[in-house]
Amino acid sequence: MKRKWIQEELEQQWTIFPHELKLLKNKTGSTRLGFAILLKFFQIEGRFSDTPREIALEVIRYVAKQLDQPSKDWREYPWSGRATVYHRNEIRKFYAYRKTSARDTKAMVKWLADELLNQEQRPERLQSLVLERYRTLCVEPPTHEQLRRLIQSAITEHENRFCTAIASVLTLIILKRMDALLQIHPADDGDWTIWQNLKSDPGKAGIDSIKEAVVRLQTVRDIGLPRDLFKEVSPKLLERYAKRVAVEEPFELRRHEASLRATLMAAFLHRRSEELTDHLVDLLIETVHKMGKKAEKRIDEGLGEALQKAPSKMIKLYRIAKASVEAPQGIVSDVIFPEAPEPWLKTLIKEVEASSGYTGKVRTALQKAYRHHYRRMLPELLHNLEFRCTNVQYQPLLQALDLITSQLEHKKPTFPEEIQAPLKGIVPSNWLPLVVEDGVINRNAYEICVLRALREQLRCREIWVVGSRRYRDPEEDLPQDFEERKATYYEDLSIPIDAKEFTASLRQELTRHLDNFNKCIPLNPKVRIVAVKDDHRISVTPFEPQAEPENLATLKREITQRWPGTSLLDVLKEADLRTDFTRFIQSGTERSHMDKATLRRRILLCLFGMGTNTGIKSMESLPDDDYKDLLYVRRRFISNEGLRQAIAQVVNATLAIRLPQIWGEATTACASDSKQFGAWDQNLLTEWHLRYGGRGVMVYWHVEKNAACIYSQFKRVSSSEAAAMIQGVLRHCTEMEVERQYVDSHGQNAIAFAFCRLLGFDLMPRLKGINKQKLYKADSKQDFPNINPIIAGKAINWELIEEQLDTMVKHAAALKLGMADAESLLRRFSRNNIQHPAYKALAELGKAIKTIFLCRYLDSEELRREVHEGLNVVESWNSTNGFIYYGKQGEISTNRRDGQEMGLLCLHLLQASMVYINTLMIQQVLKEPVWSDKMTTRDLAALSPLITKHINPYGRFDLDMDVRLPLDEPA
Repeated sequence: MKRKWIQEELEQQWTIFPHELKLLKNKTGSTRLGFAILLKFFQIEGRFSDTPREIALEVIRYVAKQLDQPSKDWREYPWSGRATVYHRNEIRKFYAYRKTSARDTKAMVKWLADELLNQEQRPERLQSLVLERYRTLCVEPPTHEQLRRLIQSAITEHENRFCTAIASVLTLIILKRMDALLQIHPADDGDWTIWQNLKSDPGKAGIDSIKEAVVRLQTVRDIGLPRDLFKEVSPKLLERYAKRVAVEEPFELRRHEASLRATLMAAFLHRRSEELTDHLVDLLIETVHKMGKKAEKRIDEGLGEALQKAPSKMIKLYRIAKASVEAPQGIVSDVIFPEAPEPWLKTLIKEVEASSGYTGKVRTALQKAYRHHYRRMLPELLHNLEFRCTNVQYQPLLQALDLITSQLEHKKPTFPEEIQAPLKGIVPSNWLPLVVEDGVINRNAYEICVLRALREQLRCREIWVVGSRRYRDPEEDLPQDFEERKATYYEDLSIPIDAKEFTASLRQELTRHLDNFNKCIPLNPKVRIVAVKDDHRISVTPFEPQAEPENLATLKREITQRWPGTSLLDVLKEADLRTDFTRFIQSGTERSHMDKATLRRRILLCLFGMGTNTGIKSMESLPDDDYKDLLYVRRRFISNEGLRQAIAQVVNATLAIRLPQIWGEATTACASDSKQFGAWDQNLLTEWHLRYGGRGVMVYWHVEKNAACIYSQFKRVSSSEAAAMIQGVLRHCTEMEVERQYVDSHGQNAIAFAFCRLLGFDLMPRLKGINKQKLYKADSKQDFPNINPIIAGKAINWELIEEQLDTMVKHAAALKLGMADAESLLRRFSRNNIQHPAYKALAELGKAIKTIFLCRYLDSEELRREVHEGLNVVESWNSTNGFIYYGKQGEISTNRRDGQEMGLLCLHLLQASMVYINTLMIQQVLKEPVWSDKMTTRDLAALSPLITKHINPYGRFDLDMDVRLPLDEPA
């Protein structure tokens, strides 16, 4: 039962109606009030309250007021005895419920095992679904403890049934091969098993990493698991078993009963086979890119030396560099051309290309590096990756791969003359002279072209890989029953199934906004259309600075005086004592025998050590919590899934405790942005990125207007921010509903606008290049005289949108259902695949939606300020990361992906806990009349819980679970 109720909710759910009042006629005093509350509670929850504390004070007061009774009568209501039994029987009879029986329990266990446990394993969620099932059946559910045992019984039955079914399919030979993986092999640096080696992640892109990945993949494939072993098993269930075995040591696996051990190992090996295949494809993509960049770098170094011998050129290049730095946002014609005229620059380009043969030298250097070093990866890749394609356009590339595979043993530098190698769509025109020499094919140059073409098509998934997960057949990401359930999918997305109806309403909306903008722009002094040479640009006047908040500095000083030097560890502890988020940090194995209080303390110490990046070794401050104990808890209990549930719990608690008079009404808007964290680079995730200026990984945050971060994602810095934005809106597990999403320029594109519209929320970017944006008309015959200069020549192609609407809805439904992550699915619609008909339709739809947004954005300064303020909040969140994640200078010091992601999720949890406690502190101060009267509207608008002056993240980490922070609001 929820603890916070607003007046509207009380009126809707706790109002006593005349037919219910009849039951109260023969009752008086505390009996009357108690019966009324039990009656309404049972109506809402479908069960009786376990304890009087479950009823919120607002509810007691509201019901008491309806009965003209004092709320204190509730305390005198008896919770046991004949009267209580009689009342409950009367309520059951009124709602036509009956008590649960042993038969009901048995049926519920069967229903759980048959229907739910394949898809859902979280205890909290299972309990909620079971209660809903009892309510549907009009049966009073058992007590909380009985319900827990019922669910555990169903899980055990489901596991026994599942393990027996899987083990029965595995042959004796396969079982022996799997057991051999657990055998101990002595070595100089300690005993090891093949099983432990299989868990290792690949290193940095290169030949050695490819060979290591191939060895691991071949080891898994040699086990001989049937390819369709888990075909009918839900991905969630398979993932649960794979993660469970990932945290167990070989000796623990050997102790399991045979069928359970076989199922656990088979699930892990199946998932590991997919992961290793993904790793191998990643290594292929990265290595092909790396060998091209290294060749360019080698030639660039030589070109730099050549330019240093030309003083006049160096002077002009110096002037160009200085002008660029002084005016980074300027226009090339205004900044660069005065220092170096355009004809001079064209002459320089021709001179460098003619004298140095730059592009030719790069190709020659690449060919040389490939022949002497990189070609060694080719047999490993072609013998272990099975490429497929259903698009006729790319069949020549598959033929080229087959040709190269068949000629691997051929030692000559050219293919035999009788072989006709496919060239079209594979060999670029500038490579043709190197590939075809005197009518024969240079095999090294040809192989380079094939690998580069393969890389591009793998990235947009036109070519896919058998046995992979992220690079699998794109059709597997989509709902297979779309044609049978088309109407349901359309209804779920609130899209009319008639394509013409969809485009007609969108056409009207686009025309209306264009017409409104056309009428309003002459009256808008902040937005103008200015002529720049042969083009027209949009000019937007910057915001006028807002008044400084008068009392925020004083409020921060007051908080610092009341809670001086508050330990960040105590903040985390207090947040857990109030929200109990550590209940989600559970062992991945069957059971745990550790004392709950000890486990809770060690979990908090581990979370703090990882969330501050100081490491768990710095947490061993107490004799009872040494490093080995903490390491055991970290490995066995802390998982990324558990951390996400804990974060959602803290965020939901923050949203629930907020006072509307301080923070405003609940919002449906969220802002998202990325931040780079430095990281070790012996892995596939860490990249060097020009925009961030250094090697690292990216975290993509989703933060609402009052600094509650509802979701975070761990990505490569080159990942699509638009895909991350969509993933966060769809996959966050908090109670917030996102209807408006603010992003920076990197988080938007035409495809993102289209998908956001299909998924039912508004994408609202702050565009860096707003001056260069173009609008699109619904019809080429339309005329908007005031904005015609910034309207593109082509109108929206509505026919294409209508033709491809089914395909677009199918992909949107897959995103909403979580059948694939957004980045994998959206990778099909990249610029490398502009010929895809669905890409073209999405681009047209995106242009229309973006035009609607631009008309609103340019017409309303209030909307522009709303977007700007929302993004300022996420930037404040980013700046606070460094205050918390200070260990090792903020660099992620591990190469394991799980370890990297887990550390950043702990940072998210720690910062969310700080926001939660700061919210309570601010509210405690502002509840006092002297402060509430002092705060102005501007003060409240600028108020943020991201304050740190009173927080101390350093020092000795002593954790006393009995000492609480002095906060008035009860836990």
